[in-house]
Amino acid sequence: MGQRVAMTGNIAVANAMRQINPDVCAAYPITPSTEIMQQFSSFVADGLVKTVLVPAESEHSAMSACIGAAGAGGRVMTATSSQGLALMWEMLFIAAGNRLPIVLAMANRALSAPINIHGDTSDAMGARDSGWIQIFSENAQEAYDNLIQAVRIAEHLDVRLPVMVGMDGFIISHSIESMELLEDEAVRDFVGEYIPNRPLLDIQNPRTYGPLDLQDYYIEHKRQEYEAMKNAKSVILEVARDFSDRFGREYGLFESYRLDDAEVAIVVLNSAAGTVKTVIDALRADGVKAGLLKPRIFRPFPADEIAAALSGVKAVCVMDRADGVNAVGGPLFPEFRSALYDSNPRPMMINKVFGLGGRDLGLHHVREVFAELQTIAETGKIETLAEYITVRN
Repeated sequence: MGQRVAMTGNIAVANAMRQINPDVCAAYPITPSTEIMQQFSSFVADGLVKTVLVPAESEHSAMSACIGAAGAGGRVMTATSSQGLALMWEMLFIAAGNRLPIVLAMANRALSAPINIHGDTSDAMGARDSGWIQIFSENAQEAYDNLIQAVRIAEHLDVRLPVMVGMDGFIISHSIESMELLEDEAVRDFVGEYIPNRPLLDIQNPRTYGPLDLQDYYIEHKRQEYEAMKNAKSVILEVARDFSDRFGREYGLFESYRLDDAEVAIVVLNSAAGTVKTVIDALRADGVKAGLLKPRIFRPFPADEIAAALSGVKAVCVMDRADGVNAVGGPLFPEFRSALYDSNPRPMMINKVFGLGGRDLGLHHVREVFAELQTIAETGKIETLAEYITVRN
């Protein structure tokens, strides 16, 4: 169907953007997503896309320009990381509240301070309640495929919400991998022609975006946004089925790896899932019934489906590559624990915060987590609910 190539996650994402051919792309470069816009700008300069490229003065300005372009009726994309997403903070809520289908490629990176340019998911976790759909990717192939699907998801009339697609900074964004690049026409046929919904430039039907919305209507509009996020779950699966039918790669709300008969399991996002799979295969050879649940979609949070997938497991460790600081563990942990609260039987659950600032997750770390889970499953006792690992004592 496509062409087998070797490229970094950033270049894969830039090629997906080229094939999608958005009307407008406004961005401000920030490590480790800079390469996405650097490569895409060369596509613009070479006339390979019709995109109007807006080099903004900051990430806040970039998202502001994206909001204006999307409101005017354009198909709009951008890319950022870390402090760039944080600087967009105000505008993320405005993009979602105005139901604008902007797609953002994100090379996940630690938030300062101290200053760190390497990969963890603290940037995305900070924006998890901004009203954006959030999709995560284990490798370059998934980042490429997810970005293509994100366009269809965002623009679906039952959704009309912005989407951010994450991959681990440097670990995936700068690593060269073997992957399949689909044919240009096949991608453009999949995403289809963009039909604006109530664009500002429709002068025959004038309308206002972003008006003052006080207690008379604000809560009704937020409820509509909430309903759109609920609708997104079925749309994500519908788009994934079409993608699978056309291109042969299957996607869901999450990936279950050797989970059907698992007694102990790990939940983890992005590239760390590959490390966990390697350990699972080795443990299975030794007779340990270990499994993995790798979330693909974090917003909307698929609580019911997660509960069904994990309800038969005796002990689960949710691994967070971000810290909740004053919460009970990292950002993923309370949500997964809540999803499983009514399960009968209910798995025992612990949390490990790991790999902040790009610190490596080794095979031995994962083995130690599974060993702890086996002890919990056998004894029914949890010694430590939440703690840091991969850290020097």
